Amino acid sequence: MVKRVFDFIASLLGLILLSPVFLVTALFVALKLGRPVFFTQVRPGLNGQPFRMIKFRTMTNERDREGNLLPNEKRMTKLGKFLRSASLDELPELINVLKGDMSLVGPRPLLMDYIPYFTEEQHQRHNVKPGITGWAQVNGRNAIGWDKKLALDVWYVKNQTFLLDLKILWLTLIKVLKRDGITYEGHVAMPRFDEYIKKQNSE
Repeated sequence: MVKRVFDFIASLLGLILLSPVFLVTALFVALKLGRPVFFTQVRPGLNGQPFRMIKFRTMTNERDREGNLLPNEKRMTKLGKFLRSASLDELPELINVLKGDMSLVGPRPLLMDYIPYFTEEQHQRHNVKPGITGWAQVNGRNAIGWDKKLALDVWYVKNQTFLLDLKILWLTLIKVLKRDGITYEGHVAMPRFDEYIKKQNSE
């Protein structure tokens, strides 16, 4: 109950105080990438229930001759790289927190496609609402591998407290200011988890 009240008040204040940044970012995305300004995608929430997560767009929709989206590296723009490095692309997720789909702190919502590949232990990350930031994000973010990231998520679920959430929010602020752990081994985005598992099983 305390967590939800805190999430509601903090996300509402955040949207109000950061509204100038929100509007300027939206304007730049519209001018540089076109519309829609927002990128929305269905992600697993509490107990794995789907919800639509909102972010600012950071990539183009360029496709090949067969109509398939080009690789992330080719669709990422300079503006997109800046938005990601400054975590400005995550601002719209405050709307998800306000609605109750997400929390400020919790395991990051991944893709629905990944759910069948999680172990029983890893599935525990869905026992709480997903967050804008989490224990894995302040302990390596995208610079760490999948096994460690998911283990950190489960650790948070088993050890979560309001004080721990405040600590994570403070460490997140430091990480954002330092722009630390944005990418994984030179990639513009974290490699897909399902492809990682298939590769592990084939070795």
